[in-house]
Amino acid sequence: MLIVGLTGSIAMGKTKTAELIRELGIPVFDSDAVVHELYATGGAAVRPIGQLIPNAIRDGQVDRHVLSRVIQEDPTILRAVENIVHPLVSASRSKFLAACKARGESIAVLDIPLLYETRQQDMVDRVVVVTAPQSLQMQRALARPNMTPEKLELILSRQVSDDEKRSRADYVIDTSAGLESARQQVRRIFSELEMLKDGHK
Repeated sequence: MLIVGLTGSIAMGKTKTAELIRELGIPVFDSDAVVHELYATGGAAVRPIGQLIPNAIRDGQVDRHVLSRVIQEDPTILRAVENIVHPLVSASRSKFLAACKARGESIAVLDIPLLYETRQQDMVDRVVVVTAPQSLQMQRALARPNMTPEKLELILSRQVSDDEKRSRADYVIDTSAGLESARQQVRRIFSELEMLKDGHK
C-alpha cells in the first residue's frame, strides 16, 4: 500500500484538496478532524488538557479559542499540549492505516498539516504539498472567524515556509486557479501514484 502525505501551510486549500482526493475513492486520514474529536465532550484529550489548562475546558470540552489564546500568551505551553495530543492522533492514524491495509486499499492518504514541522515525512512514501500565492493565502486566512494578523503571524512563524515545503515535495497542487484546476491536478497526480502502487503492496 502506497502511503501519501498531504500537507500545506494555513489557508492554502488543503481541506478542499482532501475532498477532491476522496472523490476518487481514496481514503484520507484527517488529522484536524481527529483533534476535533479528541477535544469534544468525552474526547481523550479533554481531561489531560483540563489538568494542564483548567480554564480551557468549557461544557466538558476543550474550548479551542481559549486554548489558542493561552498558547499565544505563553508559547511554552504548546509543547505540553502537543505531548498530549500527538500520541493520541498517532494511535488513531495507525488504526486507519491498518483498516486500509485490511480492506486491500492500494493508496492511503494522511492529511497532516504539520508534516514537516513534526518530522513525519519519513512515515510516508510520497508527499503532496498544497500551495497558493502568498497574497491569496493571506486573504483566505484573514477571512476566517477569530483570525487576526497577529494570530496569523504567530501560526506562520511555527510553520516551515511554503517555498521549502514545495522544494521538498514530490508533487505540488496549486489551488489559485479554482476548483476545477485543482481537481485536474489531483486526478493527474493520483493517476501517476496508481502506477507506483505495485511496489508498495
